[in-house]
Amino acid sequence: MRKFISIIRNLLAVFLTLFILSWIIYFFNLDMKFSAVLYNLMQKIYDMRKRDKRL
Repeated sequence: MRKFISIIRNLLAVFLTLFILSWIIYFFNLDMKFSAVLYNLMQKIYDMRKRDKRL
């Protein structure tokens, strides 16, 4: 019984931690900020590529 309570407590701690982290990401809009940084980085890499044709 003690092991069962320990497992439940650990699962609850993990779920609570994940919930808090996801709420922080949502509240501060960190996913879109990260994607904007990633977009700018990918744009620089794309612009450095040599092309045979120009648009």
